Amino acid sequence: MTDKPIVSTQWLADHLSSPDVVVVDGSWYLPQMGRDAAQEYRDGHIPGAIRFDIDEISDPSSGLPHTLPQPHIFSSKMRKLGIGDGQTIVVYDGMGYFSAPRVWWMFKVMGVSDVYVLDGGMRKWAAEDRPIDDDATPLRPERHFTARLDYSAVADLDDIRRFTKDGSSQILDARPADRFTGDAPEPREGMRSGHMPGALNLPFAQLMNDDGTLKDADALKALFTGAGVDLTKPVATSCGSGVTAAVLTLGLTISGARDLKLYDGSWSEWGGRQDTEVVTGA
Repeated sequence: MTDKPIVSTQWLADHLSSPDVVVVDGSWYLPQMGRDAAQEYRDGHIPGAIRFDIDEISDPSSGLPHTLPQPHIFSSKMRKLGIGDGQTIVVYDGMGYFSAPRVWWMFKVMGVSDVYVLDGGMRKWAAEDRPIDDDATPLRPERHFTARLDYSAVADLDDIRRFTKDGSSQILDARPADRFTGDAPEPREGMRSGHMPGALNLPFAQLMNDDGTLKDADALKALFTGAGVDLTKPVATSCGSGVTAAVLTLGLTISGARDLKLYDGSWSEWGGRQDTEVVTGA
């Protein structure tokens, strides 16, 4: 396997029939995008792909959208999907890089080492006229799945409060620039506009090429440093609800950054409270 957290469409095509390779459709969209991930899966998916719904595989006790579930819940969900220990997991989504990195991150923080994102996703796979199925979700036998949550990779509200005060970690926001500055409203009702004090901004879409693939390591490093990120120091990524923050986490991983956290509550939590400081402007 590659030492990068991504694999090419050619690699997947070559290994699609391997018994230890599991393909996961992690597509998810914002309501305003007007796309139905479940229907798109039914209309066509990579052969054998299992649908992973980040809204359904989440913490049911949280008042925030699709936050990370407890390890025992994640283990139970994976067993029922037929995903188990020792498998190689390849995640894709319908846009290339939108929600698939979130699913990749979820597997990583639950202790899975062999998990990768399909470079270019379904968009590139379909553009290359590779096989697509419209069969129902394959019934796979239950497998044992061991989840060991890496708490050091997850930032919570208290962590972010501390980072804004002492600067012990950089905060990197994946939202579009106009939402970061507060010039555009948030898509979720009740959210204040702006950003956390001291946060940096790198809209996640800038990490992609025109064909939906990820830019190479040198280009990614240039983007991060251009946004003011020191790749040798800790970084906590954030976005609207913890989804596209994982695109930055993926890019940072490829760029060689190692001390990484993802703020699971992201702006849905920070911007939805009245006791957090919000900054507007560049």
